[in-house]
Amino acid sequence: MTQDQPSVTDESATGLHPALVATAIALPVALVVGVLVAAVMANSTPVREPVAVGAVPAPLSESTQCADLLGALPDSFDTFSRAEMVQPAPPGAAAWQSDETTEPIVLRCGLDRPLEFDQAARLDVVDGVQWFQISGADQGLTASTWYVVDRAVYAAATIPDGTGPTPIQALSAAVTAALPQTPLDPAPIN
Repeated sequence: MTQDQPSVTDESATGLHPALVATAIALPVALVVGVLVAAVMANSTPVREPVAVGAVPAPLSESTQCADLLGALPDSFDTFSRAEMVQPAPPGAAAWQSDETTEPIVLRCGLDRPLEFDQAARLDVVDGVQWFQISGADQGLTASTWYVVDRAVYAAATIPDGTGPTPIQALSAAVTAALPQTPLDPAPIN
């Protein structure tokens, strides 16, 4: 062999450097893995749309008591965080959303006494707040509405079934902080 002729090596025999072969294999694999990871992340973090809250009769929704309660409500609890509401949102309302459930929690303040709340009504006491629960099962709903019945204004929280006790506990703390307890005023038994 003369000095002008290159020596034959494994690299020159195949024409491809081993690093080039490894890169040619690794790039498509990395691309596929990246696409799969992006797809999983896109599906696990849905875009939160504003919550539509319909208007219901709430004659005291703009009262001082409701303003106090809305000011005491938590921004988040458990897996729920405060949600933006579709405008125009009714006064005296708040909502929370979670990535773990499709239905929001909605609180309304300043409502009339619920028709079902009478002297025979069963009450639940959560952290010193008396709640009257109306199940949505009879209407085919997968949520219950809990009414605060021992304060100067009635407030109601519609809570999806299966969320556990944390939402009602967090709302009870806000009610206790914002509204003094008053005597019950149930309807007479018919």
